[in-house]
Amino acid sequence: MAITNMQTSTGTPATQPVSNSRAALSVMTTLFFMWGFVTVLNDVLVPHLKSIFDLNYTKVMLIQFAFFGAYFIFSIPSAKLIDWIGYKKTIVVGLVTMAVGAFLFIPAAGVPSFPLFLGALMILAAGITALQVAANPYVAVLGPPQTASSRLNLVQAFNSLGTFVGPFIGSLFILSAAPQSMDTVRQMSAEALQAYRIHEASSVKLPYTIIGLLLLALAVTIGLFKLPPIASAHKHGDTKSTVSLWRYRHLVLGVVGIFVYVGAEVSIGSFLINYFGQPEIGNLSASVAARYVSIYWGAAMVGRFIGSGILQKVRTGTVLGFAALVAALLVAISMLSLGSLAMWSILLVGLFTSIMFPSIFSLRIADRGELTADGSGLLIMAIVGGAILPVLQGALADSIGIHHAFVLPIICYLYIAFYAFKGSKPTVTA
Repeated sequence: MAITNMQTSTGTPATQPVSNSRAALSVMTTLFFMWGFVTVLNDVLVPHLKSIFDLNYTKVMLIQFAFFGAYFIFSIPSAKLIDWIGYKKTIVVGLVTMAVGAFLFIPAAGVPSFPLFLGALMILAAGITALQVAANPYVAVLGPPQTASSRLNLVQAFNSLGTFVGPFIGSLFILSAAPQSMDTVRQMSAEALQAYRIHEASSVKLPYTIIGLLLLALAVTIGLFKLPPIASAHKHGDTKSTVSLWRYRHLVLGVVGIFVYVGAEVSIGSFLINYFGQPEIGNLSASVAARYVSIYWGAAMVGRFIGSGILQKVRTGTVLGFAALVAALLVAISMLSLGSLAMWSILLVGLFTSIMFPSIFSLRIADRGELTADGSGLLIMAIVGGAILPVLQGALADSIGIHHAFVLPIICYLYIAFYAFKGSKPTVTA
């Protein structure tokens, strides 16, 4: 991947369209809401499938590995797809792919088969990857570069609205029935065990069918909507790239920042229901704990609305660094305490991690001209941290306990603080 600055036929830098930008931004908020809603349902699937298939923490985290591993596989192809067919058509392709993945939950639940669930999740995530690669830079360049972080935080707030609503819906449809204890399940005959798994797995059919239909409807709507083109944000066949993307040290460090941020966020979200179910923490049932997870994501939603305003006046790196340090402190408090203090300190983490992704992203992608699509693909590819770090935390939970496994997110947030205060400063190597 390489870049060069796009120019108009007159030799001046290409300008971004301003007409219909508000309408386009409104359309983008719908996309951010939908993929937030779909992604957070993984936090409900983790305890649900853990119970159905009697999995340990390491194995059940393959849910997140399959889902976020798709980002690594499909990010660069998605960036190339933007170069080929443009932002709008890439978004439509992403939505249709998501719908296919959602519909595949029906046969996966009918068998039921954990590998089939993983396959459906990977296809679903492949579609989300295309949306992420297209929508994030589209919002970033849909206006002045100096307010890109604010715009991304605003639309990410609607992404958080989706993650806030998701656990409520998941608790009602997917976790509505109290699962059998593992001792009871392990004593079942082969026939009884299969019948139990089919019954429990069937709870995912209705919600994911509805999700698939909504995604198809949204794809048609976007296809008919006239989004303003961002010509300077992707390459054209008659331009030659002259600068290597990897020369931008701050971009490379930003990729690592996205990797550890997503890994930490997914790790925390994936473990919250099981964490709150621990006798020494909350002793909550899975369905009740899922509602507390909504508080975590609700805090992220509030934080992004607040952050969108703060970032209009305060430097992005300063806000990001402060938020990372507070997040690390809150996770440490939860890890070293019990009961209500452990619960509420980890829930408050969402408030301070809220601005991290859009801030890291915009620090590296705003006003980058032809770098935008390829740079976005590289940054979105780093979301594979959500596949790798939860599995590592699962292994830690199996070996030292779920309570102390939260040391991993602390390390991640400390890196983000370093990146915010020092690593994000623009540097181009020879």
